[in-house]
Amino acid sequence: MEEFQLSWQAHGGVGVVKPVGDLDIVTSRQLDDVLAKVRKAHTRIVLDLSAVDFMDTSSLAVIVGHWKSVEAAGGSLALAGARYQSTKSLWITGLADRIPLYQSVELAIDAAESAAGGD
Repeated sequence: MEEFQLSWQAHGGVGVVKPVGDLDIVTSRQLDDVLAKVRKAHTRIVLDLSAVDFMDTSSLAVIVGHWKSVEAAGGSLALAGARYQSTKSLWITGLADRIPLYQSVELAIDAAESAAGGD
């Protein structure tokens, strides 16, 4: 079993958070902590889900909570690289239609930077 990893880095004015492994009840607290930290430095955030093998509803609740808070503060939170098989809960709950979803991190960053230019 692969160990869960979570990192983030700035790409211009966009904070990119990358979890690797399973997002579940055990790791959702770490995700919450990192997203809270990134939100202090960035109003535009991309969550790179390309290396997520599984996502449960506890991690989904963390993502939705931060997405709502970021949007309410005039920022944006987008998802990138989500694979249907490992992130089914996004589609089942309809959140894939509400939270901006991009095929790649690069596309999500471009969209966030374009939106920031329009502010």
